[in-house]
Amino acid sequence: MCKVLGISRSNFYYGTTTAVVNQQKKEDEEQALKKKISTIFRQQRSVYGASKIKVELEHLGETISKRRIRRLMQEMGLVSTYARPSYKPMKTATNEAAYRNVLNRQFKVGQQLTILVSDLTYVKVGSNWHYICLLIDLYNREIVGSSAGARKDAALVQRAFATVKLDLHAVSVFHTDRGSEFKNEGIDEILEAHGIERSLSQKGNPYDNAVAETTFKTLKTEWINGRRFESLKQLSLELFDYINWYNNLRIHGSLGYLSPVAYRLSSLKKVV
Repeated sequence: MCKVLGISRSNFYYGTTTAVVNQQKKEDEEQALKKKISTIFRQQRSVYGASKIKVELEHLGETISKRRIRRLMQEMGLVSTYARPSYKPMKTATNEAAYRNVLNRQFKVGQQLTILVSDLTYVKVGSNWHYICLLIDLYNREIVGSSAGARKDAALVQRAFATVKLDLHAVSVFHTDRGSEFKNEGIDEILEAHGIERSLSQKGNPYDNAVAETTFKTLKTEWINGRRFESLKQLSLELFDYINWYNNLRIHGSLGYLSPVAYRLSSLKKVV
């Protein structure tokens, strides 16, 4: 065969050995890459898809295409929670308050804690419905206040305000939908005491509160759906744990693939 092909035996054996070595090297690299992808996927609560895993790999010095990452994830059976069906929110009555939409879909804010947006969602605890309220800083999408309870009322929102560790006097606008739990005397007192202006979405228009809606969709997809909570205490503890991860570790595409806290700290460094 070597005579017919016009090559020496040494070249033939060298080429064959090199091909085998290269194939083995490629397989070893794939296995190492799979291990890194799997580790990132598990560390980030099985919510990251190819795009965010690509960013995390770049932080580790690996430049890998999203197409290749998707292929390896499929081979390992890694499916992001975003690929699974989610529940649809229930309709609730809205109030007819005359407050205008001060925010007016201006979701880009240049300063920390100037505008807070909020919303509620429901979650099954045992055999009963419970509710979660989040307060979100529009500047960096950081969850700065939260509460969970058995009743969907003003007290739930008040408890969320009570968990905010920063100075509420810095807040200029508080934007929500028209749920009655946000428009009542108790919330009015909090806003008046800190000089905060109220802003309400137009009736039946979720796009006016898009950041809060998106945050809750993330909360449901990444954490609530598929989980079982046996008590309010369990719900509260796991909510605290999720928010800690969300604020400090979870990267956001809208923040240049930084976590909310990392984005805030990097902005402070630029100012200094």
